[in-house]
Amino acid sequence: MSDLVKKIAQAPHQPGCYLFQNKYGQVIYVGKAKDIKKRVGSYFRKTDLDYKTQSLVKEITNVEFIVTDNEVEAFLLEAQLIKKYQPKYNIELKGGQRYAYIQITNEKFPRLITTRNIKKGDKVFGPYTSGSSRQETIRLANSLFKLRICKRLPKRACLLYHIKQCTAPCIGKISEADYQKNVTKAEMLLKGKTKELIQSLEQEMKKYSDELNYELAKIRRDQILALEHISEKQKIELRKTYNQDVINYVQRPNKIIVQLFNINKGIISGRKEFKIRTPLSNKAEDNLAAFIRQYYYTEDIPQEIILPIRLADQDLLKRYLTKIAGREIKIIIPQKGDKLKLLELVKKNIEVGLKLGENSLLELQNKLSLSELPKIIEAFDVSNLGPTDVVGSMVQFKDGLPNKNDYRRFKIKTFQGQSDFEAMKEIIYRRYYKITKEKSQLPNLIMVDGGKPQLTAALVSLRELGLQLPVIALAKKEEEIYTPNNRFPIRLAKKSASLKLLQRIRNEAHRFAINYQRLLRSKR
Repeated sequence: MSDLVKKIAQAPHQPGCYLFQNKYGQVIYVGKAKDIKKRVGSYFRKTDLDYKTQSLVKEITNVEFIVTDNEVEAFLLEAQLIKKYQPKYNIELKGGQRYAYIQITNEKFPRLITTRNIKKGDKVFGPYTSGSSRQETIRLANSLFKLRICKRLPKRACLLYHIKQCTAPCIGKISEADYQKNVTKAEMLLKGKTKELIQSLEQEMKKYSDELNYELAKIRRDQILALEHISEKQKIELRKTYNQDVINYVQRPNKIIVQLFNINKGIISGRKEFKIRTPLSNKAEDNLAAFIRQYYYTEDIPQEIILPIRLADQDLLKRYLTKIAGREIKIIIPQKGDKLKLLELVKKNIEVGLKLGENSLLELQNKLSLSELPKIIEAFDVSNLGPTDVVGSMVQFKDGLPNKNDYRRFKIKTFQGQSDFEAMKEIIYRRYYKITKEKSQLPNLIMVDGGKPQLTAALVSLRELGLQLPVIALAKKEEEIYTPNNRFPIRLAKKSASLKLLQRIRNEAHRFAINYQRLLRSKR
């Protein structure tokens, strides 16, 4: 009897988690169960397993068990273990977009800045799905409360102080304590506490007026008028005194797209999208439940979660969320009214995004006469400053969106000097030599930045590897597309969705290469 069979035979009839491992000792799947023995045994007894579960079972060479007191504890432990091991057969949450936040910097005289990378201890607000609304919010807060915008405090006051748009902490025109009061007001604005902020400013206005300090009283009056105008713009019919998350999904073959709207006291304050690639279950209620367990393990939990369907183990999940939050959590599946309209709005957002992405890919497939939809596109670019620090980049787009986990950077190794042809040859060879060795998934389309020479370089390397993959070159000047089998380049309509997609991918590859080249240059 093998060690795996022995372990399964000795599994406990208790709630807890099980960790499947492969021959390298890597944890490839974490699951939770009311009865560990029954659940683990079912993987090896069932004959009607779907393809992905069959693949999982083939890789299992060992299993470990962790017993818990009850099912809620098993939920909590499962979330911890998934976060720790990132097993490849558990659902993988891929953010559809990295939204930006507004951060209050940790400085003596703090500033408001935009950030996408959040570290522990950072004071951030958002996310903001619209760049223009984020910049407008920063501009408004800076203007109302006269916060500094300079990265380093200058030795003398700048123009902003003279036009009364900055309190000039650089030359000591405001104390640290008074400046911090302005930062606190800006923080209230960012938190959406407009009503409380207006009340605070009204008290200050009355105080300054009583003291005959009419200049400061006028500043407070102007701030109040501006905030009242903003709060009027933000009013919507759905008025609540608590926070909600509205979650909906669209299921596609081998993936589920989940979108989540944050509603802060009746005002839609954020939107996030996730792609669950190759979910283990074909049932939406299982996958949505798994998403919610993982997502809320690290995120703030609102008082109410609005869902389109009843989840697997929903009552148990509700207890799990309540335990994490330390307060009662409601899970609502509306049948009519405003909440159902919100669910429909979220689903419409997902479908619009999918339609746009699919349309551009279908158009690209037709224009380039590709045998299959270019769901995975990999684009390459070369960057150098003369003969030094020659580098290459590769970006990958999946379903028309950047897949940053699979971006790659290359430092040119096979020659010295300046040759875009040789550099492109090298990075294409290195990329696909590694992929064929690891038997990883190949792209549906390769794009190189440049014209005929760069296209030829890519084809030379692919031939050396014995690969036949669709390759194009996009020349920047006239936006012409060079292909191996056409004598003349293809020109797409300037406003076509397919050309815009290619330009977006090409520009991202260029940005990634330039940043790496600059990094090496600055180090040198």
